[in-house]
Amino acid sequence: MKSPKSLLLLAALAGVGVIAAGCADEKALTEDMHSTDFGRAVKEDIAAQITDPDASYKGPPPASSGQRANLAQTRYKTDKVIVPTGTTTINIGGSGGGGGSGP
Repeated sequence: MKSPKSLLLLAALAGVGVIAAGCADEKALTEDMHSTDFGRAVKEDIAAQITDPDASYKGPPPASSGQRANLAQTRYKTDKVIVPTGTTTINIGGSGGGGGSGP
């Protein structure tokens, strides 16, 4: 069995190796950072998660039932929630496409 000091040294060397490997292509990383669309995916994800503060909806609000909401909350509090049935690829209906006829 190896001593704790040798395991710590081995872990430190592995960490340095991982850090050094991450800096292997600094030029490409720098070029990417100066790209016009750098960080675009993150910005789009953030924008998609922010609620529109000036949201306006036309027409009346959707119908709701206070009685049903009360029953659902009661089931939640008493840990008797109705679990929805899951759908797997095995029980989804449909027909597969057949091969076409060629000339």
